[in-house]
Amino acid sequence: MPFNTIVVEQVSDTEVSVAVTELTEDQLPEGNVTVAVEYSTVNYKDGLCLQPNNGLVRNYPHVPGIDFAGTVESSDDSRYSVGDQVVLTGWRVGESHWGGFSQKARVNADWLVPLPEGITTRQAMAVGTAGFAAMLAVMALEDHGLKPDHGEVLVTGAAGGVGSVATTILGKRGYEVAAVTGRPETADYLKSLGATRIVPRSEIDTVTKRPLERETWAGCVDAVGGEMLARVLGQLKYGASVSAVGLAGGAKLPASVIPFLLRGVNLLGIDSVMQPYENRLRAWQRIASDLPMEKLEAMIQPATLSDVPSLGSEILQGKVKGRVVVDVNAT
Repeated sequence: MPFNTIVVEQVSDTEVSVAVTELTEDQLPEGNVTVAVEYSTVNYKDGLCLQPNNGLVRNYPHVPGIDFAGTVESSDDSRYSVGDQVVLTGWRVGESHWGGFSQKARVNADWLVPLPEGITTRQAMAVGTAGFAAMLAVMALEDHGLKPDHGEVLVTGAAGGVGSVATTILGKRGYEVAAVTGRPETADYLKSLGATRIVPRSEIDTVTKRPLERETWAGCVDAVGGEMLARVLGQLKYGASVSAVGLAGGAKLPASVIPFLLRGVNLLGIDSVMQPYENRLRAWQRIASDLPMEKLEAMIQPATLSDVPSLGSEILQGKVKGRVVVDVNAT
């Protein structure tokens, strides 16, 4: 039976077409598990994959969508049975392998994780790759000694997908969260998630460029990178860590080595793509136990497959708040 999916076709060197299209199961790529997808999300990378010359998609036609959650429909792997609920983030799905903007997906069993009890497929995609990365970031900070009584933890890009979930997780765990945003209208939203203080982006952007400033932050989840990350490094307390997730502000880091040498700060890189199975399972189990599911509802912007192209453009422009959850079976 045919099913709906978003297919990106290369029209020319500078143009792609994006459309909801019917495919059949024999057109799916190779893999040993077929999943009836229920929900996916729109992430920054998805927005890029919908653009020409994006540097992520190598072969067309292409089905984007870097994460999904659903139910196993067929499996040649003993770890998964028909009817199991699963979640997938990373492994270049939606980039080099067809992804989640489809009612069916076929993937390698090693890329999947069983969905923990207490979390639905919709909630899993309210978390999605962004929330998964946020949990990895919080886990890394705590693995490096961060505790709630150490002081304020900064979250940059707080109104976005990673920032929203990181703010919620940290707030639930009893941390004082200083949420950085360039959009004043999101202040109430961030406080509802658990932020104890709102920091205007201009307050970070306009600090001096000295390599060391007043010790302010006990830790940081940085979802921006670039200049902002460089400036935050000089404001961390002695021995504090920053988990860097994503590079929306650019990959260059115009930072001095002084914070590392004189304050012993740690720069922790968070890669959500090719995490070992044990780390992925641990993170999803922590998400199910530590993330207040009722607060996920405040983050969700519901969407259908036909909404994805316009939302992909909006997310690249920084206009999307929270998490876009795509119901791939909705019309």
